[in-house]
Amino acid sequence: MANLTGTINVNVDINIKKQANAILNDLGLNMSTAINMFLAQIIKQDGIPFEIKNPKPSKELKKSLEESEKINSGKMESQTYHNVDELFEELDN
Repeated sequence: MANLTGTINVNVDINIKKQANAILNDLGLNMSTAINMFLAQIIKQDGIPFEIKNPKPSKELKKSLEESEKINSGKMESQTYHNVDELFEELDN
């Protein structure tokens, strides 16, 4: 029985392609083999073989970003330290 193959044409960002190719080459794989492995895993797992999320920043990150915006815009002064001991003293309080 002949091994039938099909062709898939995909547009990919050139930088992503270059970086992926470099990693795959280090692993001894080519792009075609990697894509075939990915497709086989989709079939085996009956879905995408990794978690896909819509990342949302944590409350802490949101607060930090707001604080850094205030500092950058001059609406808030940032705390400065002259040495590590001053920083640790502040953290202990």
